[in-house]
Order: sequence, then structure tokens, then C-alpha cells
Amino acid sequence: MDWLFRRATLDLAKYVLANQARVIARAKEQRKPYEGKGFPEPGEDRELISIVQDVLGDYLGQEPPEEKWRELVQRIRQYVSLENKRKNLVGEGFEDVLTSVITHAVPKNSLDISARRILQTVPGFKNQKTGDKPNKVDVVVLRPRDGKRTLVTAKWSIRANREKQFPAEFSGYVNANSNLKPFDYVLITNEYDPARLVRACEAMAANAHMFAHVVHINTDALKATYGNSPEDSMKSVVDYISAGRLTNLGDWITTLDP
Repeated sequence: MDWLFRRATLDLAKYVLANQARVIARAKEQRKPYEGKGFPEPGEDRELISIVQDVLGDYLGQEPPEEKWRELVQRIRQYVSLENKRKNLVGEGFEDVLTSVITHAVPKNSLDISARRILQTVPGFKNQKTGDKPNKVDVVVLRPRDGKRTLVTAKWSIRANREKQFPAEFSGYVNANSNLKPFDYVLITNEYDPARLVRACEAMAANAHMFAHVVHINTDALKATYGNSPEDSMKSVVDYISAGRLTNLGDWITTLDP
């Protein structure tokens, strides 16, 4: 998914650049009534230009003209925008792949599995205020025979901001749990930073682990990478794998419909 999207963004970037002259000409025509009034030009960002000048100023043979600075700003913004879209697509692709893998790995029709499901449509969850943005769960696994509910947060990698989001996300689920029956909050990831994996394993809510399970795509790869390391966090990862706190995806799937 990531490779495909990178190829697509290259094509999109070429299209944007090819149409840039037409867009600029149209913008100039639209701005004619406002000439001489000191309004900023499209794409103008003096702060970003100042950063580039501070870093590269001593290496520039001459000062670029204003239109080239604006072109640079626009291309940087375009790159950042496309990169953010790529990350979003990779995340959704990860959720869809997990949903498909779980669906094919368990007996037919024994589980109800869906990706990006609105929380309030999951049995036993309500409490959404009017006007609030819909709260979507990355992957939901329901076991109809006994009503067990598993809410999965699927993260290919765990950035620092995501670590801060987990407690808020879990708290939102707890507050919306209208039937007051237990549910599992599970993290599935391909993160390889040992400190982040340890923090996920040790995250607490009240006096219990916040995550019912911390699941890694390939714990064998983690053990092969960290097995002989003297570094504390790496040793802790291996210990958590041995203790079952950090489990392999395949092993976790077998617990969904034992």
C-alpha cells in the first residue's frame, strides 16, 4: 500500500507542477482588484522562507527572486500534504488487511469483524453528543455467541502523539460503554522501538492494564533482533513476549474464537 501510494503521489506532483502556470495566471487575474493593498501573495510564507535562508543562506550564490521563493513554499507544502495523505492511507490499509486476515483465520460467521466502525453502532456503546465528530474504531471484533466485544487500535507504528492519544481513546470508550459489560481494548502494531513497546505493555488504567492485549505482527522478529541485547528496554520486550504480555498476531487471533 505504501509503495503504491508513493508512486501515485509522484504522478500527482507532476500533474500539479504541469498545471501550476495556469493556476498562477488565473490567480493573478482574480487578484487584480486587490493590487496595491498589501495583501499577501498566494503561497507566501515569510517564516518558512526565513528558515530556509537561515540554513542555506551562506551557500546560496545569489538571492532567489520572490516568485522562486513562493514556488519553493508551494512545493514544500504540497510535499507535506501528500506525505500526510500517504500516512493516512497506509494506516487504513493496515486496518483493512487486519480485518481480512482475522476474517479468513476464524471459522466462518463465528465473528462479526469490521474496520473503521462508528463506536455508537457497536452493541452496548452510546453516549455521543450532538454535533460531535463520529468516533471510529480502527477494527471491531464481536463474538455473537456470548456478546464479547474487542475494540482494536491498529497502528503500523507508534508515534509519540499516538501514545498520548491511547488513554483519551480508552476513556472515550469507557464513557460510551452503556451496558457496563467488560470489553477488550487491544493494540496491534508493527512498531520496533523497544521503549514504545514496553510503555504499551505497561500502560495502566486505574489498577489494571489499559490494553487487554498488546499484539505485534511478528514477535519472532523482535526476539531475533533484541534477544542478545544488554539494553534494558530490549530485554524487557523479550521478557514480555515470554510472559505472554506481548503476543504474536497469529496467537492472538486464536483467542478470538477458542
